Amino acid sequence: MKVGIIGSGGREHALCQSLSKSYKVDEIFCFPGNAGTASLAKNINIDLENFHEIKEYILDNKIDLIVIGPEKPLVEGLVDYLEEFKIKVFGPNKKASQLEGSKIFTKQLCEKYNIPTAKFGIFKNINESNKFLEKAKYPLVIKADNLASGKGVYICENIDQAFIAVKEIFDGKFGATDNLLIEEFLEGEEMSFFTIHDGKTFKNFDTAQDHKRVLEGDKGKNTGGMGAYSPSRLINKNLEKKIIDKIIQPTLKGLSEMGTEYKGFLYSGLMIVDNEPYLIEYNVRMGDPECQTILPKLKTDICDIFISCCKQRLNEINIEWFSKKSLCIVICSKGYPESYKKNIEINNLDKIKLNSDNFLFHAGTKIENKKIYAIGGRVFNFVSLSNNFADAKNQIIDNIYKLDWNSGFFRKDIGYKVID
Repeated sequence: MKVGIIGSGGREHALCQSLSKSYKVDEIFCFPGNAGTASLAKNINIDLENFHEIKEYILDNKIDLIVIGPEKPLVEGLVDYLEEFKIKVFGPNKKASQLEGSKIFTKQLCEKYNIPTAKFGIFKNINESNKFLEKAKYPLVIKADNLASGKGVYICENIDQAFIAVKEIFDGKFGATDNLLIEEFLEGEEMSFFTIHDGKTFKNFDTAQDHKRVLEGDKGKNTGGMGAYSPSRLINKNLEKKIIDKIIQPTLKGLSEMGTEYKGFLYSGLMIVDNEPYLIEYNVRMGDPECQTILPKLKTDICDIFISCCKQRLNEINIEWFSKKSLCIVICSKGYPESYKKNIEINNLDKIKLNSDNFLFHAGTKIENKKIYAIGGRVFNFVSLSNNFADAKNQIIDNIYKLDWNSGFFRKDIGYKVID
């Protein structure tokens, strides 16, 4: 069969790599893809906002299944549009995608269905926000309501930082917005909990912990993710049951009562406080770089899983995993998450020798005249599987030094809570 993947990051390269191992997949298309996907798929240079053009290409090339990687096309309703033309799509529809598209939508859902989350307030302008901030307790969290590529969250230690956050959000740093959220700061440890859904049933899809801050020690500005490890050190059977009973099930109930179902990956960003889960946010797709960290551990044919979801037969699939631990380190362009240079040539990729337990996923790259260039903030994802996190990290560091890319940087402390 022919499979198309929407997106151009490390997550999409990892999806390509997993699908390429399936005996059912004859050809993969990536819209638009990157230099890494080019070796596994046919990259299609297409505007992801032009739904008509995407649909025409899919129909003309008789692509059997579309998998949507990033959040923006999901929130904008690409699933709904393609399904009108009887195209098989893996991903949530527009209504369900509000779980990520609007943080306020999710918070109000939490309030209605008693889903544990941080206390919050919704504010409509700078003056209203600042009046509240003058009397607030710190630290607190300020969030842009709309999509912000993982960067629209500010943890403010004092009032000055809070004023800056409010001004940047209402000034349109993350796009036009009518509201922002101010939340209480929860003291605990974060965890990413993944599930996969077919509209009727769902199954767990492993756990991870990502490192969002740009600097070592989890300091500095938020990024799209500097690295991750899987599984989370926090997960246990008791906690897993609480997450499903208190968070996942009530969310699905809420969506059902709104007249919709959930199909696709669901990423629950949680804060764990004394073995109790609190919902921080939902993402309506696999995380990035968590996807790159988790998929190499998957033993079951991912194409079978996607097809079973599209046919609402997920209950018939047994999802199996390799028992190894996984760690991912992201290589970024110098200057990220602020300004950085683009179109920087990358050499030495041929010096990196990968085996069955080591992976290199491209993110912000392009291939031109057989040369590879960095065009994004996050450029590569090095992933390693091992029986322990320390060995995985050592293998990654060895490969990073072989790359020897002077225009990039990475965090050397990824996984520090699970590595002595």
